[in-house]
Order: sequence, then structure tokens, then C-alpha cells
Amino acid sequence: MTPTPENLPEKFFVRQDETADAEFYHHPRFVTHIDDRAIAAVTQLYREYFPANSEVLDLMSSWVSHLPAEIQYRRVVGLGMNRAELAANPRLSAFVVHDLNQQPALPFANQEFDGAAICVSVDYLTQPVAVLRELARVLRPGAALVITFSNRCFPSKAVAAWHALDDRGHLALVRQYLLAAGGWQAIELLDRSPLPPGRADPLFAVVARATNAAAVRSEVGT
Repeated sequence: MTPTPENLPEKFFVRQDETADAEFYHHPRFVTHIDDRAIAAVTQLYREYFPANSEVLDLMSSWVSHLPAEIQYRRVVGLGMNRAELAANPRLSAFVVHDLNQQPALPFANQEFDGAAICVSVDYLTQPVAVLRELARVLRPGAALVITFSNRCFPSKAVAAWHALDDRGHLALVRQYLLAAGGWQAIELLDRSPLPPGRADPLFAVVARATNAAAVRSEVGT
């Protein structure tokens, strides 16, 4: 079994709704889950960390990726739960329908991408350490992973640990996930909430760089 982060028992990863995620995400939701100013903060992070002409993995993707319109990427691959949403995303070069909570192993080669994003979705992962270990494998050394989140979620599908913590606690939790996964360095905890406070959704980010990904072996399924 993939280990959970230190001091976090398995009960921290249970959810109010343990029915199959495929059922929950069966119908497309063509909505955004944070407001426009928070989305702009996400886009600015991508502008800073994902260089032009790079290959980007949009993990837990949907019908919009929030990538900056003025930057052209060589390839953007989306992985998500709903085929209709992914098919409607104009920034994706390709997409994969894949349930990370059922199978955290990523269907990609070692060192395939120059960057990866998880936007307002990390709170739904029931095996976050395994997923982040896989991300370290598929990213090239030095590639950035940008994980963003706000104070919104589908409460029934967020893990218990997320409900137990405040915004600062969420930053520390995601950092702990990365440390437990291994293969990450230069971890940054960022508050990119639009100013003045209270007039837009808050926006927080954890950014990390992949280490020598070739040396990182996936332990998924062991």
C-alpha cells in the first residue's frame, strides 16, 4: 500500500460520499469553480512557471485550463474524469479520461512533460502521495508543478483532512504530500489571493520542481 504522509492516518482520506467518482462526474459541468479574479491569479502563475513552447500536463482537467492565451505551448495534455468537458477544452492537444482515485499510475512515459498543473482539485485525491510520486516520474528534471486551490470545493468529495484544516493548513498539507512522495525540491507556499481581501475568491498555490525524475521509481501497485 502506498504510504500516507507522516502523522496522517488513512481515515483522513475518507469522504462523505464514497460512491464511485465516475458516477459523480458522469454529467459535464460547464462552470468555473472560482471567480474571474482568482482565475486570473491562476493564469498569472502559469505565465510565470510554464514557458512558451513547452509540454504541459493539465491534471484533473476539465473544459477550461486557465492557461494564458498569449502563450503558445508545444503540447497540452489533459487528464480528467468527464469526456465531454475534456473534448470541449480548446487548449488541449490531447486528453485522457482517467480516475486517479482508482488508479494513481499515470499513463505517460518517464520525463514526458515540462510542467504540470492541478487546479482546485488536489482536495479530492484519496491517494495524493502516489499521484505526486507519479508526477515526479513524468516531469523532466527542473519542471514546475503548480497546485492551486481556493476555499471552494464539492464538500462531499473532499477528503476529511481537507475539511479539518484552514487555508494555511491546506498549504502545509500539500507540502507534506510532496515531501512524502519524494522527487520534489524548491517547494514554495504562495498566497496569490486577489486584493483587497474579501472581494474575490482567495487563491493559494504550492509550487515545486521535479528533481532527477529518471531516478524516481513509481511505487504504485506495490
